[in-house]
Amino acid sequence: MNTEYRNLLEAARIAARQAAEIILKVYATPFDVRHKTDKSPVTLADEQAERIIIAILKKAAPEIPVIAEEEQAAIEGDQAAAPPRFWLVDPLDGTKGFVARQDEFTVNIGLVEGQRPVLGVIGVPVKNLIYAAAGPGTATRQHGDAAAEPISARTAPTNPVVLTSRLHGSSRRIDAYLATLPAGTEHRQMGSAVKFCLLAEGTGDHYPRYGNTHEWDTAAGQAILEAAGGSVTTIEGAPFLYGKPRYFNPGFIARGKT
Repeated sequence: MNTEYRNLLEAARIAARQAAEIILKVYATPFDVRHKTDKSPVTLADEQAERIIIAILKKAAPEIPVIAEEEQAAIEGDQAAAPPRFWLVDPLDGTKGFVARQDEFTVNIGLVEGQRPVLGVIGVPVKNLIYAAAGPGTATRQHGDAAAEPISARTAPTNPVVLTSRLHGSSRRIDAYLATLPAGTEHRQMGSAVKFCLLAEGTGDHYPRYGNTHEWDTAAGQAILEAAGGSVTTIEGAPFLYGKPRYFNPGFIARGKT
């Protein structure tokens, strides 16, 4: 890892930690919930966490634009074309779960270069965990102030573990995907980008996602998973790229080692 990536990764770690502190303070209170124009919820935790992340990233690298979920939600009409290098930030991925008092929400910070995520940090506030990576073989998991430990994806065992979205539940497409896997496959439903982290640390094997997401939902997780030896592709098996119009993603399949 070169010096620039090391410095950017550390800035993103700091931003994720500080955002997690803000999120947990709000989580411990009877917070208000509002709804954006797309009907998705937003809370004080989303907004305050996003502000501190943007401030830290801009101080560390003022030349790199930051594309953040709540700022983008306020932009009406067509958005400008994506720059060649930019941060993607979801300050509170899994807001619906946050509102429902489920503990799987995350802080996602990814760096995109040439349409590919090259650096990622995901914080899991309730578990005091930070997952991070900046290139092949650099994926780590850190609990609190302990030393970061290397992680790697695994080759799927005879009975693989499939992770899918809790909120989107089962569907015919998910059922059809599960039908292609061996008998005894375990299916777990959960929220947020934590699913990428479980694949990266070798406790999950497949994460199929049908329907739309945004690029800030996936960039950090893809960077970490690919650094750990896994992969993310479109449903059809094409490279999963970034900088698309309005930062919308198609469906994808994330996997451990193949």
